[in-house]
Amino acid sequence: MDEFALRKGHNYGTILVDIDTRRPVDLLPDRTTATVSAWLADHPGVEVICRDRSTAYAEAGRLGAPDAVRWHIWKNLVEAVEKTVIQHRALLREPEETSLIRTAAPVKTPELAPRPSGEPRHSGRLSDRVREQHAAVHALLDDGLGMRTIGRRLGLTRNTVRRLARAATADELLVGQWTGRSSILDPYKPYLHHRWAEGCTVARRLFEELRERGYPGGESVVKRYVQQLREAFPHDDPPRKHPSVRDVTSWITRRPDRLDDDQARRPKTILARCLELDRTAEHMRSFAELMSNRQGQQLDEWIERVQADDLPALHAFVTGLGQDLDAVVAGLSLPYSSGAVEGHNNKIKMLKRQMFGRANFDLLRKRVLLAA
Repeated sequence: MDEFALRKGHNYGTILVDIDTRRPVDLLPDRTTATVSAWLADHPGVEVICRDRSTAYAEAGRLGAPDAVRWHIWKNLVEAVEKTVIQHRALLREPEETSLIRTAAPVKTPELAPRPSGEPRHSGRLSDRVREQHAAVHALLDDGLGMRTIGRRLGLTRNTVRRLARAATADELLVGQWTGRSSILDPYKPYLHHRWAEGCTVARRLFEELRERGYPGGESVVKRYVQQLREAFPHDDPPRKHPSVRDVTSWITRRPDRLDDDQARRPKTILARCLELDRTAEHMRSFAELMSNRQGQQLDEWIERVQADDLPALHAFVTGLGQDLDAVVAGLSLPYSSGAVEGHNNKIKMLKRQMFGRANFDLLRKRVLLAA
């Protein structure tokens, strides 16, 4: 059994699913203890109840059917592990990250040497194309072809062919009024060089900073110059981000075979620095073995080991287990799971969307039961 939203945040119903056939049995208009226990009493023969940690469902199970029930135990344990990680978040960083003191060494500012006004451009899309056209025109001239024929064959105008033919080398065509011309970016290049040396390499961010300083040009000019800086002065890879609380919690609580090499290695160094986290991870792995191997009869021993350690979050988790210990032992021993009901919960959401959320409970109940 599980709850589902008739109107999220306001009204909730209950869905009941047969564990063996995985088909919905009934929908109830609310999630109160009286309604659920009355349904169980009207349907004798229920042997196993899979439920979440709702106290209403726990009481309904006790009143309507004296059989085993099951909590969402693993979710509670993960929350306890996360609380422990939060308490020791200061130890998540690598030691060199916390102890490293940046010295006041002078920053080496990059500087792109300007090209002399009489020196041709040796690389670039335009210069490469001019060199290719120059070589092709002179090759065809050596074969004895006329300029009109060369123009038709290369797709060039007659004047372009004539200009290429008259130039002895391609460099003669690459030196002109555009070579060495000043740029609108020139007054702001010292600032760009300084920010680049500080580690800012994002063209968009640099453009916004220049615009705040009065730069009148467009972003494309900045992007082209930043690309030149990136090619001339490549930066080292950025430092690896230190792990977050969520990262460490995930590494500790996930199956080891689902972690890559880095994810398996990094938590080992963290656990080596923090005894409390190491003990928490050890208890978590022991509990996972109990749950995977259905060894619910060993739960009392596990609880004693946890209580022997000074781990407040796990102590709170153990206290919660003690409030419904029989249900937890059954949940760790029996092969049943409430996973089937989660799929039907998603199906209910789909049916509600199909009916634009305006159908009443009776129609929704019929659709759920008939769709199965």
